[in-house]
Amino acid sequence: MSVDYAASLSPYDNKGKCGLPEVFDDSGEVREKCRQLAKYLKDSQHVVVHTGAGISTAAGIPDFRGPKGVWTLEKRGETVKTDVTFAAAQPTYTHRALVKLHRSGYVHYIISQNVDGLHIKSGFPRCALSELHGNMFMEVCEKCSMERVLDSPVPTLGKKRTGSVCNTKKSRGVCRGHMRDTVLDWEDDLPEPDFTNATQTSKKADLSICLGTTLQIVPAGNLPLQALKHTDGKLVICNLQPTKHDKKATLLVHARVDDIMRHVLDFLDLSVDDDNAETAVKREPTHSATCGVGEQSPTGTKAECPIASTGATGTPSPVPSASGTSNPGPVASGTSNPVPAGAEASDKNLSA
Repeated sequence: MSVDYAASLSPYDNKGKCGLPEVFDDSGEVREKCRQLAKYLKDSQHVVVHTGAGISTAAGIPDFRGPKGVWTLEKRGETVKTDVTFAAAQPTYTHRALVKLHRSGYVHYIISQNVDGLHIKSGFPRCALSELHGNMFMEVCEKCSMERVLDSPVPTLGKKRTGSVCNTKKSRGVCRGHMRDTVLDWEDDLPEPDFTNATQTSKKADLSICLGTTLQIVPAGNLPLQALKHTDGKLVICNLQPTKHDKKATLLVHARVDDIMRHVLDFLDLSVDDDNAETAVKREPTHSATCGVGEQSPTGTKAECPIASTGATGTPSPVPSASGTSNPGPVASGTSNPVPAGAEASDKNLSA
């Protein structure tokens, strides 16, 4: 799981600020802040959510820089003890809440630094998701760029060949290109089209919501600031540890993200779907949200968006992804991803 994943990365000294103390707002203050966040969601035109490892800790996946994070304990000569594997981990309430918010038209895009694959597993559409540091459950064809979502984690890391071949049908037979993992190592370039889509949708956002990340990695950690360039644009940061952009935030919420999402959905009169996550992945949602960075679809019609496939069959996702063109790779992330978190590192050093 995240411990083994971190151990598989190439050696890298600059892992950022680890073990910063956590801050908790009192329950009444959290509720009022969530009421305000719900109002922001109602009033905004294009909402982008930025997620880090903090949204997956409730699934049993350790973070990296929290008080008991993988790298925090590593500095003390200790190791994280956990029985949860990536394959066994299930989407948290926050993952499921984001799916509901997207289907209801409140959230338009997610930019994630996590590699655990829980956004896809929760049923969030691939076309409205940029996974800047890859996905442990996804491989991409080096020939035709077709993605394939798997039931088990890929056996490699660092965009290497996984040993599988592409079975995408072409006009003249089958592709047969070699498949590669999508998980970045420290010096790998950020993936395309994920990075370009993330940049474009961030510039369009008038509300950026950061969940479970200290925003230490750049450029990923700076993308949320794009919303502040709009008139009445807002930046909301929900995290237990301090972030480098706290002073610029319109609203700061210090609480567990699952608790925040419960309050927000309550104020919006929404509830998460009771569907099994595996079923949710396979179905096309109906919503009025913008899927990806395109135009908003008419209310009540199906979004023009391919949904990433799942299952042992490894059916190719209809979303092409040219993994790894020349973009700076990750370099410094917050309570959420295993990338270095130094001063202003550029996303050229992996994170997840």
